Amino acid sequence: MNLNTIHNVYFVGIGGIGMSAVARYFASNGKSVAGYDKIATQITLGLEGLGVEIHFEDAVKNIPISFLNTEKTLVVYTPAISKNHAELSYFLENGFTVLKRAEILGKITETTFCLAVAGTHGKTTTSAILGHIMNTVNATSFLGGIAENYNSNLILGDDKVSVVEADEFDRSFLKLSPNIACVTSMDADHLDIYGDSEALNESFIEFTNKVENTLIVAKGLPLEGLTYVVNEEADYAAFNLKIESGKYIFDVKTPSSEIKNIEFHLPGQHNVMNALAAIAMADVYGVSLELIKERLSNFKGVKRRFSYKIKTNDFVLIDDYAHHPTAINAVESSVREMYPNDKVLVVFQPHLFSRTQDFIEDFAVALSKFDEVLLLDIYPAREEPIAGVDSEWLLNKVVCKNKKLTKKNNLEKDIKNSSAKVVVMLGAGDIGMMVDEVSNELLKAIGNEV
Repeated sequence: MNLNTIHNVYFVGIGGIGMSAVARYFASNGKSVAGYDKIATQITLGLEGLGVEIHFEDAVKNIPISFLNTEKTLVVYTPAISKNHAELSYFLENGFTVLKRAEILGKITETTFCLAVAGTHGKTTTSAILGHIMNTVNATSFLGGIAENYNSNLILGDDKVSVVEADEFDRSFLKLSPNIACVTSMDADHLDIYGDSEALNESFIEFTNKVENTLIVAKGLPLEGLTYVVNEEADYAAFNLKIESGKYIFDVKTPSSEIKNIEFHLPGQHNVMNALAAIAMADVYGVSLELIKERLSNFKGVKRRFSYKIKTNDFVLIDDYAHHPTAINAVESSVREMYPNDKVLVVFQPHLFSRTQDFIEDFAVALSKFDEVLLLDIYPAREEPIAGVDSEWLLNKVVCKNKKLTKKNNLEKDIKNSSAKVVVMLGAGDIGMMVDEVSNELLKAIGNEV
């Protein structure tokens, strides 16, 4: 398929974080772009600001007439979309070229020098850091989150170098052709797709076999490549870590050199690991160490990755995408590092019935580390309910005296009733939209008390 011959690109599920980055790319490159999604969000509003036509009712009649030409229109869909989706069914049944997001991302990047970031955790932040560094060589970066420096999930450059988040969900990353790649982690996840962790590991091995030039892996993973780690020996190692004025300062040893006194503003050693992965990839590509150091110092982070919504002397509200036990543990560790003497309340919205069932014990252990727990109903996303799998089942396993189930309409009240100084809101569902409303109301309350 020659993308130059495509005039129109239609997205089924255009508001998804990965889908919208590709939509932005095509819109920015002069294609006519339109699409469907379930609800309007800040992401869809941003796309509409670029001239993208979006509707929110699944009906063939809503597809713009100009997009009904089978020869001029490419259709892109997300595997999270329902199999009985009317618009997608229409395109599939009427001779359109229909590709998954991963397939079109593979097509876009196959003629570029591609740097791909894979891993069950850390890939969005690592990709954003790497994209920020590689922006200095005019790379185009497709991210799975909104980079604060650009207020976008697309960093637009030229068509010579690309940075992509290589997603293991639905084996999407196997559609890529990476020149340099890293693997941040290989924890069991997406077992609704893979069945077991062994199948997931095999998929990662298959991905690494596609890497043309250099593979970089977190030390300890069962893969062969350059290694990176904090406070241990490796090809890329961070050491002399200290926290000053709310930021990390550390040194990095590379295979041939050393960078002293790197300043980095993201909390948590897991984020130092993410920075290390990006350093290694940029260094292998050929970006100077001094330029890497400069870019790390002004990297602002990714929205919904330990994002401060409220930060006063008396109250802190943090928003994070964490939806797997390992990620929750990383957030808890970061919070304790930054606020070692303060009471911490977690608000968690479980994501998927299958993930809750697969990791119920690990979720319980992770949540039990907080001082208080507020648990929302499970966000179903693409799934139907599983009998017996609900938030009450999870809450009963949490070993924490101050714990309760809550509802969206009670959330603000329950947070106000807590004596916790630090509140973290976690999850990959619509809690990401709730957090703005909650923070606005809490800020009003704080203002009234001053």
